[in-house]
Amino acid sequence: MANQVRKVPFRHPQVGTFFQAQPKLENPYLGDGLLQRLLRRLVPDDEAYNEMHHDLAKFGERILTEIDSLGEECEKSPPQLIQYDPWGNRIDDIVTCGAWKKLKDISAEEKLIALGYNSKHGQTYGRLHQFAKLFMFGPASGLFSCPLAMTDGAAKSIKALKADSLKFAYENLTSTDPSQFWTSGQWMTERRGGSDVGTGTETVAIPTGEEGKFKLHGYKWFSSATDSDMALTLARIVDSDGVALPGSSGLSMFFLKTRKPTGTLNNIQVMKLKNKLGTRQLPTGELLLDGAEAQLVSTQGRGVASISQMLTITRIHNGAASTSYMRRISSLARDYSKRRICFGVPIFKYPLHVDTLAALELNTRACTTLLFEVVRLLGHTEEESQKAEEQLLLRLLSPVMKLYTGKLCVPTVSEGIECIGGQGYIEDTGIPKILRDAQVTPIWEGTTNILSLDVLRAIGKSKGEVLRVWESNVSTRLKNSVSSKPQLAPVAKKISEELVQLLDLLQNKMVHERSARLLAFSLAEITIGMLLIEQAGGATAAKSDVIAAERWASQIPSVKQRFGALEEEKIAEKDSSELVFDSYSEI
Repeated sequence: MANQVRKVPFRHPQVGTFFQAQPKLENPYLGDGLLQRLLRRLVPDDEAYNEMHHDLAKFGERILTEIDSLGEECEKSPPQLIQYDPWGNRIDDIVTCGAWKKLKDISAEEKLIALGYNSKHGQTYGRLHQFAKLFMFGPASGLFSCPLAMTDGAAKSIKALKADSLKFAYENLTSTDPSQFWTSGQWMTERRGGSDVGTGTETVAIPTGEEGKFKLHGYKWFSSATDSDMALTLARIVDSDGVALPGSSGLSMFFLKTRKPTGTLNNIQVMKLKNKLGTRQLPTGELLLDGAEAQLVSTQGRGVASISQMLTITRIHNGAASTSYMRRISSLARDYSKRRICFGVPIFKYPLHVDTLAALELNTRACTTLLFEVVRLLGHTEEESQKAEEQLLLRLLSPVMKLYTGKLCVPTVSEGIECIGGQGYIEDTGIPKILRDAQVTPIWEGTTNILSLDVLRAIGKSKGEVLRVWESNVSTRLKNSVSSKPQLAPVAKKISEELVQLLDLLQNKMVHERSARLLAFSLAEITIGMLLIEQAGGATAAKSDVIAAERWASQIPSVKQRFGALEEEKIAEKDSSELVFDSYSEI
């Protein structure tokens, strides 16, 4: 018995009691002080604002309790394409989850399109109300915000065309009855062209012999919301010899239903669904139009001109998506900073981290003010009292807003994920999808380069009048803001100096195609500076609005810095080519 070892049962060491804190989503309206104050300033009518405020607070609660979980279900159950039934019949059935269908119903119930057309308080307030809801809806919607963008664009286009034959479609697109509500596709992109629809469109339209009726034959390369009820699309009408006119002058716009009364597809084959980096919740397909029955809705040969109304709307929706992703990640990162304990204290106690969060917030505020300025202009241009100056400002600032919010969105979301740390990189948390989905916003509805060239086009077509209107608008509003709050004078002076420098460059013809991006960024940042100052000088302003205006003015690159290398001719066009194609012997 001596020296016998006593056996002790093995016990696992204590793993620990610490677990990562989960950031909580707050009511996206009640938790967004800037949005509330911005709308209060833009909607001075008490009755209209109170109705809007109540509806937005209620909608924010519905996002928390219902819509956000539906969006998560769409991410987990992406659309699938079933091309054949068990008996070999071609059916091309796009199967979407129940949450996707429910989000369509919610879109009608919440008037996410109808508010932009049937507001009892007028177009401007209606558009502001609509886009405030879309701004909140976007990150939670499982990408149903995309078909809504094209639905809004289709409604706007049909209304502008004043086509009695499409009145039924317009009523469905703007319906608040889920059983009647339609969504629309926008089938423009083909294999040869993305932004270059003028020369890239190969789809042809063959007359049927019945007035205004055609059969479309072609291949649509990138068609989002493929499960939509209808679509507007471009095609070339063939002449009596069967020849389609080349160039943009040969294009016309057509309306079609995606399905026949029998429920079968309208001579359309879904060749495949795209396997995308993000926006996986959204069915995006390649479509073969093999005699699709369609109706001519534009003047023959005016297809490109006719889609301009649609593009303005969808670009604003794109800007709302970009900005809403920034708001979602900055809100989550802010909440996480109060929950994550590091070295014994919450990380919001560390000045470096708070300064990083402040940079996220400033970017979000900058883009929010620019977005709602463009929405305000949209509403004004849709009213009977519209002014030519507002049309010019909308024409200039809609591409500027779209490109700038898209370009700022991705790095802002990336920084926000970094603020959440390793858990921000884990798919199970749902946070990485924000970045994957956000990455499309600089691409959809025109890339940064395409839109920068569009800004130059807007300036050139107006023979510089749009710049004169923009300069006068910015200068007047800066002066008014300083009059109401003199402490803003130094900040307004900085923005005014940048404005003068940019106009000097333009007058000296220092801006050309190669510097189009620099011009667009400068236009955006000067406009944002004015808007932040205006917000800081308003009756609804908080202390943080003044801080935002001061920080923005102090951090934006000066026009001299931005254009300096080009102005001094240190960078020649041939140098850029040499740098890029150094190893390409065939160049």
